[in-house]
Amino acid sequence: MRIQAVFFDLFETLITEFENGKRKASRSNHFVAQLGIDSKLFEAEWKKRQEHRMNGTFPDFPSVLEDILNTLGHDVPEESIHAIHEQRIASKSIPFNGIDSSVLEMLEQLRSEGVKIGLISNCTPEEVKAWEASALAPYFDDVVFSYAVHSAKPEPVIYQLACQRLGVLPSEAIFVGDGGSNELTGASSYGLHAYHATWFLTEDWAGKITGYPKLSRPSELIGQIQLRNIGSVQ
Repeated sequence: MRIQAVFFDLFETLITEFENGKRKASRSNHFVAQLGIDSKLFEAEWKKRQEHRMNGTFPDFPSVLEDILNTLGHDVPEESIHAIHEQRIASKSIPFNGIDSSVLEMLEQLRSEGVKIGLISNCTPEEVKAWEASALAPYFDDVVFSYAVHSAKPEPVIYQLACQRLGVLPSEAIFVGDGGSNELTGASSYGLHAYHATWFLTEDWAGKITGYPKLSRPSELIGQIQLRNIGSVQ
């Protein structure tokens, strides 16, 4: 079957939180350190809530923060929680600035080829606050944010929903991601053609995932689609 759609992961696929091996912005434990909370204790509690943060069980960042603070026995003023929330929104907006030109060129070419473009992202509301105003948004026919649909990669439901919303069969679609959250396995198990995007990854990280075709540059995706489409008419 011809490829009718491409679904992308967001972080470390279309945008990156790193530059020269370092994070572009501070993490949450940096902000809560302002409250005198041990960052390691906070990080441990943060990780425990990963699934429920991604699937929307926690509706927003303040609700997660309040739950962790209660667990750790800290009473923090509401205005402090609001300030940390605003800092996190600002921090998470930074990767949306200055989108890599090769990514935009790839999306432009996909549009010119008539390929539908979708997003499947494990994220929380504050992490994608900057999405609509970003240079990426106009290229996308549909976006699936995990918190909004109450399902996260690698659960089959999120891939199923993405395909339904674009009106394509899994066999007609490609999923491209850096491999976090077992997203490639989830996509492949549901029937999508999974590709490993390594252009933002270090060589060590890129080598940790095997079994999927690797794309070292965004432009390589176009060639892969053309090859698949040629094969579908033979």
